[in-house]
Amino acid sequence: MMYMGTPRDYEFYVAVRVMMRSLARIGADADRVLIASADVPADWIRAMREEDGMRVVFVENLKNPYESNLGGIDRRFKLTLNKLYAWTLVDYERVVMIDSDNIFLQNTDELFQCGQFCAVFINPCYFHTGLFVLQPSMGVFKGMLHDLEIGRDNSDGADQGFLVGCFPDLLDKPMFHPPENGSNLNGTYRLPLGYQMDASYYYLKLHWHVPCGPNSVITFPSAPWFKPWYWWSWPILPLGLSWHKQRWDDLGYAAEMPVILMEEVMYAVIITITRLAKPGMTKLCYNRRPEKQNAMVQGLIKMSEIVAMLIANDIPFFIIPRTVHPIMGWSMYLFGTFALGVLVSNAFLLPLLAVLTTWIAIVGMLFVMAFPWYNGGIARVLAIFGYAFCSAPFLWASLVKAFHFVSAAMYACSNHD
Repeated sequence: MMYMGTPRDYEFYVAVRVMMRSLARIGADADRVLIASADVPADWIRAMREEDGMRVVFVENLKNPYESNLGGIDRRFKLTLNKLYAWTLVDYERVVMIDSDNIFLQNTDELFQCGQFCAVFINPCYFHTGLFVLQPSMGVFKGMLHDLEIGRDNSDGADQGFLVGCFPDLLDKPMFHPPENGSNLNGTYRLPLGYQMDASYYYLKLHWHVPCGPNSVITFPSAPWFKPWYWWSWPILPLGLSWHKQRWDDLGYAAEMPVILMEEVMYAVIITITRLAKPGMTKLCYNRRPEKQNAMVQGLIKMSEIVAMLIANDIPFFIIPRTVHPIMGWSMYLFGTFALGVLVSNAFLLPLLAVLTTWIAIVGMLFVMAFPWYNGGIARVLAIFGYAFCSAPFLWASLVKAFHFVSAAMYACSNHD
């Protein structure tokens, strides 16, 4: 399913393409159908049809009667009720409805043998709508539209709360086990957890061990800015690299490479010009008279240093394409912060090591987070906090040294005058 109107439309477009291509790669014996709102860009639709082999079904956005109950960031869920259109796909006997933030580890065609409705309980009390099986029926769909009109109770204002209200007794239903003779079941069933393995389970042990059912599908119902397709999500969340491996294998990164190449050239030019320029752009004396170099001037210059160093560490982050591979993303971030750090050092006549201490600390933190041999998530978290604790004095010392260097330079200038 795809709809527009969120701050992350392009990212979800990429996610849909990666997931659909991964289904083709693992040999899913079924049509891959996208339910798309009418305002999805035409070039996106063309790419998904012609390059990815999807069937696209256009729908009008369903009005969400619970929109007023969605606060702040949750408004991104207001069009998730479009998921109900899955019941209109009556050309098919069974439909497996899946969100774009899933990683398929193996073929799951056996799900088409499940009953009229089947879903996984990630939460002990409520099933998860990131993947569920349904039998299309216009009667069921019209009944759901009626429930929307009368305002059926909805715990979260989105598809999750609505569907939980439609199938309130699913928790009491039997577990799905695919019949060996290939026949289809009737009724409603709970799906084993292996069909919706919450990524947070992995982070506790740093490996998968879900004994109930096949370990088939990973889902990422996490904070929206740490979905696996964002380059910064790894190594903060290790499984992000698994998603990018699928993208590398199935889709590639041609769309982002022109921007990456332009940024590389820009940072290389900044370093070259900065090193060739004479280090005297803001010489702190500025031919000022000694009486004007008072505490206020020193304070303003020191504040300018802090702002310049913050900008040097922030700008590269925001101009990197969000969905680029983490290795490329972090490499560009480090290259960019290094280039701008050299510029700040030259502009304020600061020791390069003092300016780049934060850069060195970030490199070290990346190695600590990416270290692959932790025996569990707790050990990894302790190592990260330990590194941060040990790094803090060095960061503070570098800032103090930069301030001291400015004060000493200004004092020398005043004596010289």
